Amino acid sequence: MASIGRARFGVASILLIEDDETLRFAVARALIKEGSKVDSVESVEQAREHMESDSYELVITDVHLGEESGIDYIHELRESGYGGGILVMTAFATVDDAVRAMKLGADDYLSKPVRLEELILVTRRLIEQYRQSKQLRLYRRLNRAGQHKKRPIGDSESWRRMLEFAERLAQIPIVNRVADLGSESGGAITTILIVGETGAGKGVLAQHIHASGSDSDQPFVHVNCTALPATLIEGELFGHEKGAFTDAKEAREGLFEMADGGTIFLDEIGDLPLELQGKLLTVLEQGRIRRVGSSKERTIRVRVLAATNRDLSQKVKEGSFREDLLFRINAFVVSIPSLRQREDDAVLIARHLLDRLRKEYGQTPVELSPQAVHAIRTHDWPGNVRELFNMIQRAAMLCDGHKIEPYDLGFQEPCIALEPGTEQLPSFAGELRFDFNHGIHSAAGVEKQLMVQALEYTQGNVSKAARLIGMQRSSFRYRIERYGIEEIVQEIAQR
Repeated sequence: MASIGRARFGVASILLIEDDETLRFAVARALIKEGSKVDSVESVEQAREHMESDSYELVITDVHLGEESGIDYIHELRESGYGGGILVMTAFATVDDAVRAMKLGADDYLSKPVRLEELILVTRRLIEQYRQSKQLRLYRRLNRAGQHKKRPIGDSESWRRMLEFAERLAQIPIVNRVADLGSESGGAITTILIVGETGAGKGVLAQHIHASGSDSDQPFVHVNCTALPATLIEGELFGHEKGAFTDAKEAREGLFEMADGGTIFLDEIGDLPLELQGKLLTVLEQGRIRRVGSSKERTIRVRVLAATNRDLSQKVKEGSFREDLLFRINAFVVSIPSLRQREDDAVLIARHLLDRLRKEYGQTPVELSPQAVHAIRTHDWPGNVRELFNMIQRAAMLCDGHKIEPYDLGFQEPCIALEPGTEQLPSFAGELRFDFNHGIHSAAGVEKQLMVQALEYTQGNVSKAARLIGMQRSSFRYRIERYGIEEIVQEIAQR
């Protein structure tokens, strides 16, 4: 038995079963030159050992293998739940052998003497078919779960800085080290922790990291740790063997295996049951998984992205999260700024959502009124982008005309439009004085003067000043820092 070649990302993983040593070496060498990782064995018994400890996209087997038949092993593979390609080759080619092999689950059949050029072409085709089938199964599963691919939208400085950092992390290999095949470890898995408030876009960022890496053509698997029942999550993550539990009528690959070569995203990892955290830690450190009901481990090579809106350090203190797992997953941390910290990104996202709704549902084009733009810009957004999406979707469906007004968005208080000439001003409008000749060249400049005059009107009471101009207190506080008027606020309050 021999294990030839070194694992690489995005290459084919092949198990070759052939009792003729000369042919076995020639076929393995040809496949390795194609960039594949090849494990070669001489018997079905040895093949079983490898199948227990590794995942293969293609099995190439001889028909006559001494005591055991390669054709019988095909049936065994399919019964065990193996979903990869199977290619049969034999020197005793007959129509009966070919028909029987295909009926039992073989994908193609070659006669000896095997022409290596033909073998390579068939191998490429079967691997491509398997990968397309795997992607199709994954997309169907994600569609049932309501997952959709998104691109991150935003133009604020804080958002751009965060994206640039995330894109640099995407270039890190998906394992920190790659061990020789046959060793006990498949390599420590690279992990990235994404932190941010609920609805801030952690899932969107995770997809962007995957799409920015060299493995973007490999699977991206989204796992909601909150949604999976505690009794099923181990089998979902790591897979199970036939008969592992009452309803396990057939073997099934887990989400980690489905993501092999690509990315798995563990959303809300803080909700992962404590008893599974130790098993996850082992996977991250060794790059190997064990299906439920199996005594054998399998090597995987996958990037792990984790996300949380919880304080994991506090959960460690409470005893509901393992400290060693936290140390393992927070080597690289990406912090997503909340929507209220992203300046005018809320308006940009709102307009993008309106355009998307128009394209997807054929809606009549609608736009945001100046008052609606101001309402969006000054809202506190406790639910972040998710709240904004729900608000825009509702407004687009219910607005009567071609413009969305603040009341369409659900805002009850009148909002001030920051363009000159508007009639919608608060009760102290008669006392407002805007100097358009000294530094007032934008809506932000008008807003700054409006805030200062509202503070003067309320004698420095921030809460009253915010209510006076229809702004959330937290948004008002944020703009005080943004415009650098903290000293003015203190001066007014001390008068």
